[in-house]
Amino acid sequence: MRREELGNLALFLAVAEERSFTRAAAKLGISQSALSHTVRRLEAKLGLRLLTRTTRSVAPTEAGERLLETLRPALDEIDDKLASLTELRERPAGTVRITSSGHAARAVLWPVIDRLTAENPDIQVEVNIENGLVDIVADRFDAGVRLGERLELDMIAMPVSPKLRMAAFASPSYLAQRGRPETPYDLAGHSCISLRMATSGALYAWEFEQGGKELRVKAEGQLVFNDADLIVSAALAGHGIGFMLEDHVARHFAEGSLVRVLADWCEPFDGYYLYYPSRRQPSPAFALLLEALRYRD
Repeated sequence: MRREELGNLALFLAVAEERSFTRAAAKLGISQSALSHTVRRLEAKLGLRLLTRTTRSVAPTEAGERLLETLRPALDEIDDKLASLTELRERPAGTVRITSSGHAARAVLWPVIDRLTAENPDIQVEVNIENGLVDIVADRFDAGVRLGERLELDMIAMPVSPKLRMAAFASPSYLAQRGRPETPYDLAGHSCISLRMATSGALYAWEFEQGGKELRVKAEGQLVFNDADLIVSAALAGHGIGFMLEDHVARHFAEGSLVRVLADWCEPFDGYYLYYPSRRQPSPAFALLLEALRYRD
């Protein structure tokens, strides 16, 4: 196979995975017209239509799907071999792509990435924020960071944070007016500030646990948001009781602008894990990031 043909196949793979000529061209740093011309030339050479094009989407044909099944593992192996060559450099180099929830990216990933990239200028890190689960193999991520209870199967998993804890909270003015709930059952008589889940669209059911007894509460009130910062703002303004990871509101507890309630019903649970495919040989850049992220008691 000529080098030009291998390059054309890589361009086809990019379009098929992005399901868009526009997104693939932006990702590859080439013009959309040049990319479209390359794919059409590849189809003409093979005598097969590889992509079905509409005004709104692009999808592989049956022939395109068969070609993808061959290309993905082959090009992944080439990527791994190229990454391994960086071991011969005096300084670690390469790109690491990670998918993460927003909170994990801010609380766990960023402090490490900040230091690691400053110390290793030839390492590039891309973090993609997505609160739902992502197929890291299909989307060509090196790793993902999620809560321990949401890990994908058949992955190597490594803890990158201590145990976490949820917190229910309200402003002193709200509690002075409405009283303090003593058990989760008391929330039925309170105004709760609810979270709309971005992935499912459902309202998040507040999860409590005490002495092995688990309880899920459908929190109701005037306000519903899909953003944690707005929930905190509403609670600070006295609109009701909020519920989220305690480190998100720890500063307000220390300042006294928010008061924790139902603390004995919020037990610690498994924190964040970094997970990645077991078949992938870590590149030097990825191995360096793994070691930096590893949580140690």
